[in-house]
Amino acid sequence: MNAIGQAAGDDPFNAVRHMGKGQKAILRNYITGNDHLEYKQLSDGWCQLNVTHSNLRVQILQQRLSLHSTIGEIKHKLHHHCGTGPHYMELHLKASSVGLNTTVAVMNDDSKKLGFYSPQNGMTIHIVDQDPNSLAKTGWLENVNLVKKYEISEEDYDKREKTVRSYKREQLAKDPNWKPKCRMDVPGGVPGKENAPAPGPETVEGMEVGNRCEVQPGARRGTVKYVGESKGNGLGAGHWIGVQFDEPLGRNNGMILGTKYFECPDKHGAFARGKNVTVGDFPEVDPFADLSDSDDEL
Repeated sequence: MNAIGQAAGDDPFNAVRHMGKGQKAILRNYITGNDHLEYKQLSDGWCQLNVTHSNLRVQILQQRLSLHSTIGEIKHKLHHHCGTGPHYMELHLKASSVGLNTTVAVMNDDSKKLGFYSPQNGMTIHIVDQDPNSLAKTGWLENVNLVKKYEISEEDYDKREKTVRSYKREQLAKDPNWKPKCRMDVPGGVPGKENAPAPGPETVEGMEVGNRCEVQPGARRGTVKYVGESKGNGLGAGHWIGVQFDEPLGRNNGMILGTKYFECPDKHGAFARGKNVTVGDFPEVDPFADLSDSDDEL
């Protein structure tokens, strides 16, 4: 394992963070080195175009089309991608180099070949859906929220066996004070180690509110906002570290089941055991800070 892999803990994203300026430049050049060859592998008589649709948000990228295919044949091929019938399509050839709203030609003659309109690699075919009853027009091809979900009435669900509700009902019949076990209430939070002691103050020793830190897994950086024991039912027993991440990589805003531990923006807060937190010099990461074209370090 190389030095970068050891420092990053075999996490590829963390490995990039630990790269030096020269190493990042080499990686960038490796990834983008063949960008100018994007269309070199196309055979003669073919072009690579993108496809958009008047009623759909999805874009069909890098479609290889024969210049010898008729517009009618192109429509039949695109029909399988977007659902619009060929007879309801109006195809607009757009020059992506000057903006997708610039129409080069309206390809409305089904008998002419695609090459007649002189498309260039990287241009866009925009499909105008003229079907008054098009499903794409009302969002049925993309918006899954429009599909009616299966629902069951409360009465029918109560009649079912081996459900969570039936299990709770059986347990309460045996013991009116029965409550389900919460995984987070198990000391240590690990199934199978129910008798393990809850993490004590020694697990968070040396950590203070305001410390910069890095949290595993993921090498997520942030600021310590809380150090101490859990106060409610939302966290397991023992001591915790509350962290406000620099990016929205968390699960909460510092509140757990109504108990407020600290203030932070939504999705920026999280709680971790002390063993997963390292405090120290962890400045906020700017992944693009070292990617200038003036890099001269190797």
